[in-house]
Amino acid sequence: MHPNPVFHDQTTQDNIAFARERAFGILAINHDAGPVMAHVPFLIDEDAGHLHLHLVRSNPIARALKSPLPARIAVSGPDGYVSPDWYEVTDQVPTWNYVAVHLTGTLELRPHEEMRALLDRQSKHFEDQLAPKAPWMTNKMTPEVLDKMMRQIVPCRMKIEGVDGTWKLNQNKPDDVRLRAADYMDAYGMGSETRALAALMRGAK
Repeated sequence: MHPNPVFHDQTTQDNIAFARERAFGILAINHDAGPVMAHVPFLIDEDAGHLHLHLVRSNPIARALKSPLPARIAVSGPDGYVSPDWYEVTDQVPTWNYVAVHLTGTLELRPHEEMRALLDRQSKHFEDQLAPKAPWMTNKMTPEVLDKMMRQIVPCRMKIEGVDGTWKLNQNKPDDVRLRAADYMDAYGMGSETRALAALMRGAK
């Protein structure tokens, strides 16, 4: 993550809230052959003590979890290129603004008996955000088909032991300069969710 401490002034609660809302990230562990990563949806407990996810049984991370392992989940938010011209002041250089949160801890396999309840919690979390659509639930599936599919995935839990976030939003610039850059990001931004990034830039302190 960016080393400048000015970009790390969000509280742990802010970072957890961001990760909980995104609920999707890149899970990584160290492996004999090098880092191994997987893109996963996840849920965070209300007390932020643990993070829950599932993996396809054949995933290299699942196969490596013969015992608990250190792990990290990187959660990315909006990001975008910032042109020096947008500041409308001299002697500036290009940069890239972004928000990212890293959660570190110990990842372990859980008993397979927990898989159905985890799948129900995960689907409810996301389906609730599609209201007023009637939510999809596992009981809509033929039991034999559901059982077959669930045998192919495994439940995992990560104890959250570290939280760090980078919110790089031009807060190292004077307010008028930052706000001009935010306006340009809103109108011409190149990246991901640049309008959301512009709104975050406007609110940065």
